[in-house]
Amino acid sequence: MLFLVVALLLLAFVVGSAAYLPLPVTLVASVVIAAWLAVFAVRERRRRSRPGRA
Repeated sequence: MLFLVVALLLLAFVVGSAAYLPLPVTLVASVVIAAWLAVFAVRERRRRSRPGRA
C-alpha cells in the first residue's frame, strides 16, 4: 500500500510540474509511473487470488 501512495504522490508531482518540464520528459515520467502502478496492481491481484496464502 505504501508503494501505491508513493506512486500517486509522484504522479501528482509530475502532473504539477508538467507546465515546467518539456513534454518528452513528462511523458516518460508518466509512462514509468503508470507501469509501476500496473505492476503493483497485477501483483496484488495475483496475491489475493491465491487461497490459503497469507
